[in-house]
Amino acid sequence: MNIPVVYEDDWLLVVNKPAGLLSVPTPKNESRTLTSILNQDAQEKGKKYRLHPCHRLDRETSGLMIYAKGKSIQKKIMDAFRARLVAKKYIAFVHGRLPHSAGEISSAIEGKSAATKYNVLEAKSNYSVVEVIPLTGRTNQIRIHFKNIQHPLVGEDKFAFRKDFALRFKRVCLEAKELNFKHPVTGKDVKISIGLAQDLNDFLETHE
Repeated sequence: MNIPVVYEDDWLLVVNKPAGLLSVPTPKNESRTLTSILNQDAQEKGKKYRLHPCHRLDRETSGLMIYAKGKSIQKKIMDAFRARLVAKKYIAFVHGRLPHSAGEISSAIEGKSAATKYNVLEAKSNYSVVEVIPLTGRTNQIRIHFKNIQHPLVGEDKFAFRKDFALRFKRVCLEAKELNFKHPVTGKDVKISIGLAQDLNDFLETHE
């Protein structure tokens, strides 16, 4: 697979993960994941390092993922995520029109506090384009939080019933669009952003 590299230096690799691909193996121990593909490619190119994922994205979510070229760098980035020093922005398409143009969703996930900020970028006829900023990093946080306020993501089938909505899509309409963090070695501010995946752009063009 052609995995677009968005940023690379001696310590980090940031790629644009396509939808439909696991980041890392689940307990089923799948052999083909984004991590395995990238490491196989690095090996074939004779690279001396091994790439280690610093966070995860759902199989259905597209967008930015950080990999470390070594375990010590991985630990530093993961520590930064835990300390909430990595700012993340997502784009989501959610069912219906939200009652407010901006807000914050705060509700616990599996007994742990969780908070998600959002800004409505565009209100369509039966869905909304929303910029999402997770303030915490719980598993499936964005998908659960928007389900909790009765505006699940378009394409959602894990936390909502697709049959309840006229609007359908082949995957969850969610993309990790932007990352901001301090480089663990150089100390410089790193800001990385990407445009929407082609399938999400196509959805926008065909659904007013």
